[in-house]
Amino acid sequence: MEHHEYLVLGAGPAGLQVGYFLEENGRDYRVLERGSSPGTFFSTFPRHRKLISINKVYTGHEDPELNLRWDWNSLLSNHEGPLFKEFSQSYFPPADTMGAYLREFARRHELNIQYGVNVTRIRRNGRFELSTAEGKTFTCERLIIATGVSRENVPDIPGVELADRYGSVSLDVTEFRNKRVLILGKGNSAFETADHLMESAAVLHLASPRPIRMAWRTHFVGDLRAVNNNLLDTYQLKMQNALLDAQVLGINRVGDHYEVTFQYSHAGGEVETLTYDRVILCTGFKFDNTLFDEACRPAVTPCRRFPMQTSEWESVNVPGLFFAGTIMQMRDLKKYMSGFIHGFRYNIRSLSHILESRFHGKPWPISRAVSGHEEVSAWLLDRINSTSALWQQPGFLCDVLELTGGGRGVGREEFSVDYAREHLARKGTELLMLTLEFGHSAGADPFASERIHRSDVNRAKESAFLHPIVRHYVDGQLAAEHHVIEDLAAEWREPEHVQPLRDFVQRVLQPAMPAATPMSRPAMAASH
Repeated sequence: MEHHEYLVLGAGPAGLQVGYFLEENGRDYRVLERGSSPGTFFSTFPRHRKLISINKVYTGHEDPELNLRWDWNSLLSNHEGPLFKEFSQSYFPPADTMGAYLREFARRHELNIQYGVNVTRIRRNGRFELSTAEGKTFTCERLIIATGVSRENVPDIPGVELADRYGSVSLDVTEFRNKRVLILGKGNSAFETADHLMESAAVLHLASPRPIRMAWRTHFVGDLRAVNNNLLDTYQLKMQNALLDAQVLGINRVGDHYEVTFQYSHAGGEVETLTYDRVILCTGFKFDNTLFDEACRPAVTPCRRFPMQTSEWESVNVPGLFFAGTIMQMRDLKKYMSGFIHGFRYNIRSLSHILESRFHGKPWPISRAVSGHEEVSAWLLDRINSTSALWQQPGFLCDVLELTGGGRGVGREEFSVDYAREHLARKGTELLMLTLEFGHSAGADPFASERIHRSDVNRAKESAFLHPIVRHYVDGQLAAEHHVIEDLAAEWREPEHVQPLRDFVQRVLQPAMPAATPMSRPAMAASH
């Protein structure tokens, strides 16, 4: 039996990122991985071997923190690397590159990983106990699950067992020549599969009950990406392909083909049966909680795809059980970026601060102590123009300036907004909360939207694009809010950005600041 203070299950990007921070903090930990190397998921997925996480090598900037705004694949380190762009120059890199990158990250930081460990059971008897197929038992005080969504999500449809699965369907396009193919699902895996078959299949239909959501409209990168949406052209330009908004009522095998019955979401609920040669299931993945004994099995969301979590990414019903990586997205499902490396890497850094604070008495690091409205404004503007965390997690992560009286404050970085509201914005406290957020223009065409004039700062709240928001909380209640007007280059340094922010900060701090004493001319000269 081997004991550690922390065990991390899974050595994908999330497991390595957790391991990095545990290593940096000098904690007793071990990462357990079933495969023979980090990131074995990427040896199979995505099936068609192209990542859709952007690898922007050239940005025009030298600041490593700023460059992380456009780097969707690198893990965080203290500028020790490696960076993903060292492994590929492609904008959408080959999937195999991720494995090579993760292997080098684990090697360079000498992470404590044990490979070939197949955990078959997790139970709790005071400590967590993990039993393996190899007959070994690991125990720990705190368990961090970083296994991702490892089980295919199979909808409850009569006859669904007749369908091919995304994870195992043949990639040989000759099998689909001149065939009628139905793909169940309208996410990126469905469109990736359709794009692969487009030159071979006679007919391609994609079906799900709800319409597609385009990432360029929702700002959620898990929605349909343009890199995968060639089929939309072929649908609207009458090339025998189509999207069906419909519930599948059943799949039946009749001879050498399949009859699939739909009930359309539109058309007054019309029911129709269509014939196909192949049916492929591309309905995503879900969290696997079957390893856990009933007494410590984490509760899951109503859709059963993610574990339920507190604002500290801890199980709502199993204390000491934490989650990292794509399963963190339960807290911001289909809104922000927690399901992806460029989002959850920051969540994991935040989680590391939470663990250090809760279990090791180490306060959340102070970014800067400031005094007076000029220093407060300068700190806010510095963070606005440099942070990659708030940029990559808009509206989900925030910086907080805790006001301590007399115009003084202490700045700390990268809390989740939910955590800050629950644990920091309390009775007897006063703070400023900084986020970057998109404006809300539901239904508007983002390519034909009316923007406000850059000098019309009184209408900054109507900014449609990503822009900074500073909120003032007193006794846990929102007291005031300031929007910094949007900027095409996302550089908030011009007078229309700076002066209104300074005025807002001065108004917030004024009641707490002593009246200024007029300085004599010699004293003013000496101060310069």
